Amino acid sequence: MRTLEQTTSASIHTVVPYIDLTFSVIGEALPADHGYGLYSALTHWNEAIHELEGLSIQTIAGIPDKQGKIYLTERSRFRMRLPYDKLPLVYELAGKALTIGTHTIRLGIPQIYPLQPTPMLKARIVTIKGYQEPEAFLQAALRQLEDLGIKGTVIIPVNEDGEAERKTIKIKQFTVVGFKLGVFDLSNEDSIELQVYGLGGKRRMGCGVFVPFTENRRIR
Repeated sequence: MRTLEQTTSASIHTVVPYIDLTFSVIGEALPADHGYGLYSALTHWNEAIHELEGLSIQTIAGIPDKQGKIYLTERSRFRMRLPYDKLPLVYELAGKALTIGTHTIRLGIPQIYPLQPTPMLKARIVTIKGYQEPEAFLQAALRQLEDLGIKGTVIIPVNEDGEAERKTIKIKQFTVVGFKLGVFDLSNEDSIELQVYGLGGKRRMGCGVFVPFTENRRIR
């Protein structure tokens, strides 16, 4: 069952649809782990982003060099997910330069996409405070889905060695542990709900953001 706060938010979502705002990216490279740096660059551009409710930010995909860096390509995109009525607060990012560590990127003209229901969703990394082991983490994720009233089959993908695919994100001097996560067998309504709410924390830093499995792009 949803909490009162979640129920109130859900009723708002039915009135104000969520969208993905997608910018092309011009630049050469970024740190592979750039979730915190990207969010910091955005809030440096506009401090109001700190207070923007319902915002989630996806990290930018590229070709990893296996040494802590990714190379950007013509297909690299920066994506923000937010309520449609908050669009004017971030649309002016078009054409802006952002500095992330020692790297600078420039954003192109954005495109707007409504969220689409699909029975299979995946997240590159989900972090749940206090849960760093696969089985306990999976149970915590299931409880969060239950709290949202979402029904689905949840899996942690495995790596080449057959182990749960553990991921990390660096936030200042701290390293936060999480896992890749897939959720299957979703109804149309639950699929949209999961894309809107996400799971776990750090959703402004690329964590807990779900995208369709059918989406033709790499998720590092």
